[in-house]
Amino acid sequence: MAAITAFAVGGALLSGVGAATAASKAKRDARSAKGRRNQAEAKMESIKASRQAIVNPYAGTSNLTSMATDLSSNLSNPFAQLGVATKAAEIQIEQTDIALANTLDALRATGAGAGGATALAQAALQSKKGVAASIEQQEAQNEKARAQGEANLNQQKMTEQQRLQNIAISEGQRVQSADAAGKSFEFQAQENRTNADLDAAQGKITQASQDIAQANQARASANAGFMSAVGGITSAAIGASEPGS
Repeated sequence: MAAITAFAVGGALLSGVGAATAASKAKRDARSAKGRRNQAEAKMESIKASRQAIVNPYAGTSNLTSMATDLSSNLSNPFAQLGVATKAAEIQIEQTDIALANTLDALRATGAGAGGATALAQAALQSKKGVAASIEQQEAQNEKARAQGEANLNQQKMTEQQRLQNIAISEGQRVQSADAAGKSFEFQAQENRTNADLDAAQGKITQASQDIAQANQARASANAGFMSAVGGITSAAIGASEPGS
């Protein structure tokens, strides 16, 4: 009977030592997990504190309306100064007068009558009118053609200036949009990295918390085993002390 009691006490002692050892290990594991969790939490706070400031990628956008200038001052009416061409007609009339005078002199020299001179004067007058009208018409047509050419040239210049303005405004808009898109891309890329670091830190915190819970559970179980071993030793000791043991 004593041998059985000693065996029971020995078994209880071994169980108690094992339980105490397991409890001690669980305690160390919990302490280590708490240390890892504290480090991960400190890392997360550091990441949060160093997060980049939120930026407005369009903050540098400027108003390009100043590039669209008023070109109306470049316009002109080339037909406003059209004049009546008289110089050529005056020259032609002078030439006709000279020719008439020479003819009259010839008539006088040949003794021709007044009727011939009158007819000649009327013919010369009609000739003057016809010449003047023809020259005036040609000069007016030439002047109108020059004015039309100038109007076409002005329109072409305006069109080219407008084209260059449109290119400048469009390019300005493209550059500003590209700059804003670049800033937005940089911000989002950095934000993604920061969030990845936060996720990693949170994962470590979660894992450490799970490890702490498991270590505490193992420690509680070991303590329970230790108390059970102590109870077994006590029961064996009591049984050994009873009479008849």
